[in-house]
Amino acid sequence: MSHLDCLSEVHSECTDGAAQRSVYLTFDDGPHPFCTPAILDVLAEHRVPATFFVIGQYAADQSSLIQRMIAEGHEVANHTMTHPDLSKCGPGEVQRELLEANRAIKTASSHVSVRHIRAPYGIWTDEVLTASANAGLRGVHWSVDPRDWSRPGSTPLSHQCSTPSGRVQSCSCTTDVLPASRNPALDAICATRPSWR
Repeated sequence: MSHLDCLSEVHSECTDGAAQRSVYLTFDDGPHPFCTPAILDVLAEHRVPATFFVIGQYAADQSSLIQRMIAEGHEVANHTMTHPDLSKCGPGEVQRELLEANRAIKTASSHVSVRHIRAPYGIWTDEVLTASANAGLRGVHWSVDPRDWSRPGSTPLSHQCSTPSGRVQSCSCTTDVLPASRNPALDAICATRPSWR
């Protein structure tokens, strides 16, 4: 069994009951004081929920954005305190990264329930899986890495998607889940549509 076999499959909780396909939309590495509000505005305009995997030190600095995410119905999840490569950290440091991030998120909003974690760089080790379980966090990975981080300014999206039967599968988002925004930085989000396998 590989490390990825131990990770959670996120079941669609956002279907509208009309047997429609859905996308599990996630954002990592925030909250950012300029980008995150713009993303939240677009999501609110179109009533689209998302999960934000946040870095604890940013959550501590941007508590109003964490509060807004929760108030608008989004999930806030753990992406560690400082975004290190956890495979290079000892077990104590891995545990500290997870627990400090949880604490920072919960300090930012007492209404948050942190249930999920995404390991920075998608690197899952036995220590990361054990520390996650000990912290009560379920690991969530991606099924396709679009490597958008390697092309600054480019934002191709890949997410877990569910079919009308509820089966989760990978999809690459390429053209129109949300209509075009008035913010060029959000064009990739606002001009995406899942391509189903």
